Parts: sequence; C-alpha cells; structure tokens
Amino acid sequence: MTTDPAVSEVKRLAGWLPEQGDLEDWLQRHRERAHGHEPAPLHPSIQRFKDLVEGDAILRMDAERMVREAPQGKEYGDRPIESWSELLLLMNEVLTLAPEFGDSMAATPLGAILDWPSATTSGFAFFRDPRVNAALHDVLTAWCEFLDGPDSRYVLNSGPTGWLSEQARKTIGLDQFEHDPEAEYFGFRSWNDFFTRRLRPGARPVAAPDDDAVVVNACESRPYAIAAGARSHDRFWLKGQPYSLADMLAGDPSVEAFVGGTVYQAFLSANNYHRWHSPVAGTVVRAFVVPGTFFSEADSTGAEAVEPIDSQGYLAHVATRAVIVIDADDPAIGLVAVVPIGMVEVSSCRIRPELQPGYHLAKGEELGHFQFGGSTHCVVFRPGVVDAVALDAVPQPNDPDQAVKPVNSLLAFARRG
Repeated sequence: MTTDPAVSEVKRLAGWLPEQGDLEDWLQRHRERAHGHEPAPLHPSIQRFKDLVEGDAILRMDAERMVREAPQGKEYGDRPIESWSELLLLMNEVLTLAPEFGDSMAATPLGAILDWPSATTSGFAFFRDPRVNAALHDVLTAWCEFLDGPDSRYVLNSGPTGWLSEQARKTIGLDQFEHDPEAEYFGFRSWNDFFTRRLRPGARPVAAPDDDAVVVNACESRPYAIAAGARSHDRFWLKGQPYSLADMLAGDPSVEAFVGGTVYQAFLSANNYHRWHSPVAGTVVRAFVVPGTFFSEADSTGAEAVEPIDSQGYLAHVATRAVIVIDADDPAIGLVAVVPIGMVEVSSCRIRPELQPGYHLAKGEELGHFQFGGSTHCVVFRPGVVDAVALDAVPQPNDPDQAVKPVNSLLAFARRG
C-alpha cells in the first residue's frame, strides 16, 4: 500500500497554531504587549542573530524581503509584522513567556511569529541557511532555559488560560499522568517538566506484550502517511514529498536494509503525551540526534505552500531529529528505525542516555522525549515485514478530527509464513 501524505494544514489541525483569524489575533495581542512597555534589551542570543543577519548582505536582503513579501493564498488585511526590527522585538518578548492554555493559543509562539515570513520566497531561502539555523539554535536554547526554570510555572494555574484549570485538565487528560494535586503547581518543577509529564503506570498498556508479531505505536499521535517502496534517494522536496531514506536516516549504515520498505508517519498535537516508546522488543544498534532546520517549510507545492500546507514529509529529511535503529528480537522483523522529528521550535530531541549500542529494549519501553512538545515521527520497516496495519493507524486525509492513536497500542502485524 502506498499513501501520499495528506494535503492538510497539519500545524493547525495538530494544535500547534490556531486558525488563521485566531493566529492574527494572537499576533496582534503579542505586538501590543511588546510595544506596551519599555523594550527590554535584546537577549544576547537575539542580538547575535541580529548581528549575523545585518552583517551579511544576502541574509539581510532575505530577512527584510521576507517580512515585506505578502504570501499568496492568505488575506491578512493589515501587515501582521511591520519590519525586520519588529520581528526581532516580538521574538525577544517570547523568551520570558510560556505557552498558555486556550482555544486560540499559539503553542509555538516563535512559530506563530515566523509562520508568515517563513512561507515566502525569501523565507524559504533564509530558513535553510546553516548560519541562520545555528543562530536560531542559540535562541531556542535560551528559551528552553527559561522553560526549564521555576519562573515558567506562572501558566500552571487554575485561571482561564492556566494549564491547571478544569477545562485544561480535561483537555489534556491530566488524571492519566503523574502529578500531585495537593502540591504547589501540582508538583511540576517547570513548564518543561509539566509538558514532558509521565503517564501513570498502566495508563497505556502495551498491546500483546508477549507476541513479537505485534508492533506497537511509538508516539501518541494522529496518522499522517503510510508509504511502501521507499527509496534510498528520492526527491523529498517535490510535491507529494516521497521518502528518501539516506536523507531521513542521515546516511546511517542501515539504509540499504530499509530500501523498498514501509514508512509510517504520524504527528503529535500540543496536548499529546510527548515521550517516545519502542515499537518492538529488540537491541539498540545506534541512537543519535541529527541537527537540522527549525523553521524551514516545503515550497514544492507552489502557491499552496504558504498556507502552510503539509510539510511533514519534507521535515522528516531536513529538521532536527533523532534516529534510533533497533534490531528486533523477532528475526522476521529485523531492523526497525524510529525517527522522532522536531518542527519549528519543537526541536529538542532527548534520547535516553541508556540507549547505547547493545542495550536491550522491551516492547513499549521509553526511548526519549521532545523537550518542548513534539511534532511528528516516522517508523521505518524493512521490505516485506508489514502484513497489516491497524485500522485506526490508516490516515484519513478528509477527516480533520481523526482520533489520536494511543502510544503502545497496536500499530501493525508482522508478516508470517
């Protein structure tokens, strides 16, 4: 079976960015907040980003043009961001903010600010530049330090935009996760500690733990694509975004074993569980993080790219991602690759330190987590391994409300006989 990636606004459907009108409302409120007080000095990471761009003629040209270029297919009315300097001001303001709960929240506020300029002709080039991505890595690291600290807990409250409100707790299913309702901030040490909360024991039982033919879901996620016949090298930047194994797996020695195999991809929403689990019992062959882009979008679909429409397949090849290669205990399955992929500022892939070559994994055992949220992931199988896929794992591109598939639930059956 071969299924092209669904053409849909995944970042919005997944809950990372609100609908366009709400996104513009959030941007306007953020602008008012940023302009409503004496501007704080630029954070050193933002200052370095500014110096890099303004010290290079090509980068400065792209930066100023991407702010001025009106994306095709969007009707913004007033310009959402007036200038390159205002864009820096809005980014600087984010570094001491944590995402709030709400229907029109921007769970990735830097992504909300850069959503519009990144989907322009100049933005496509700007956000693929390695120097820009190195500078953005510093910015994201600075923000992560704030989100790791106790000051970020101000959003963990019971107010309308607080993550401990009755509606928020119901939306994220907080009762399924470890927490202490009697403790301050329910016992969470920081925003990141809350966001990477752990499931209570037994909340996600492993499907058929003693049957090696049953492969389980690696992430709590909504199905996006199933593609058979994956190639070693393919033009992943084209419309349809085919999978290119050598690029996705960053040239790992296992690539040839997967040529002709099956790729399953699914994406996480802002409210999902953000830890990854092993789809099979087996031994770790390699586990490593691949540095990549942060705000790059696929421009392969022409004018439609600026919606932005689905860039998930493209991001599997260029975004920051982890690659975990597992040799399954079942020889009929053999090698399996799990590839958690960061999108926009959701870019910190943390592999468990225990996952060294030779470490044996139980099916459903934790592999690692996204430090701030998560966006998408792939599971790659050798050719002839997958016999059948669970019905709820089949992507429904015309159903924006397709159910999120629980982690550790049945994903597929391995072929027998």
